[in-house]
Amino acid sequence: MVEFNWVTALLGGVLIGISATLLLAFNGRIAGISGMVNGAITFKPQETWRWVFLFGMVLGGGLYEYALAPQPTPLSSFVPGAMILGGLLVGIGTRIGTGCTSGHGVCGLGRLSPRSLMAVITFLSTAMVTVFVIRHVVAI
Repeated sequence: MVEFNWVTALLGGVLIGISATLLLAFNGRIAGISGMVNGAITFKPQETWRWVFLFGMVLGGGLYEYALAPQPTPLSSFVPGAMILGGLLVGIGTRIGTGCTSGHGVCGLGRLSPRSLMAVITFLSTAMVTVFVIRHVVAI
C-alpha cells in the first residue's frame, strides 16, 4: 500500500496555485480546466495558450510519474467502463455546474466567490457520498 506523503501533496498544491496565479496575472484567465479543454477544441489560433497550458499539465504529471516519484502510482482496480462512465458524468456535471473543481475550487475560492463556495461544497459532499456508497454499500 502506498503511504501518503504530505510533502509532495503540499508541493503539488503550491505548484497548482502558482500556475493558476500566473495564468490570471499574465493572461487574465481563470485556470478552469474543463473550460480550457472546451475552448481548446475550437481550434482558434488565438486560443493557443490553452493548448500550451494543457500540454504543460500533462508534461508535468508525466515528468513527476516517470522521473521524480519515489514509487510508481498504484493502478486502479476499477473496471475501465466504470471509469469512462464516471468521466462522462463528471464532464456533464462541469457543464451543468458551469465549472470544475479547478475553476471553482482553486480560483473561485481564492476570489471569495459565494457561487464557487457552494459548488465546492457540492463537489465534496457528492464525492464523500459516492465513496461511501462504492466502498460500503456496493462494496466494489
